[in-house]
Amino acid sequence: MKRMIIGAALVLGAFNTGAWAEGDAKAGKKVFKKCKACHTVKEGKNKVGPTLYGIVGAQAGQVDGFKYSPALLEAGLTWDAETLRAFLTKPKELVPGNKMSFAGLKKEQQIDDLIAYLVAESEE
Repeated sequence: MKRMIIGAALVLGAFNTGAWAEGDAKAGKKVFKKCKACHTVKEGKNKVGPTLYGIVGAQAGQVDGFKYSPALLEAGLTWDAETLRAFLTKPKELVPGNKMSFAGLKKEQQIDDLIAYLVAESEE
């Protein structure tokens, strides 16, 4: 049931924004190498950072078993394409005081590709 809800949210999110239509999931897998020291895309498996499984379309700060910063918990974000794009570009600017140590991605295409990869991995 959870997968069905996540899948529906991903589909609806894709139709609402169309923002990751330009992304290439295969290229995004390569971009994810920058993330995998702290994150995984396996459902229920947290590392230093939370799993990114099902993140697209999800409310921020909701992964079971991960202790989020108060800043992220209080931000009230939904990880749609626009919010992910802003966070992946400058995490500390979008949510000052969050725990993510990564400075951000600079290339828009890499961000699109990474979002496409996260969508694809969450659908499997």
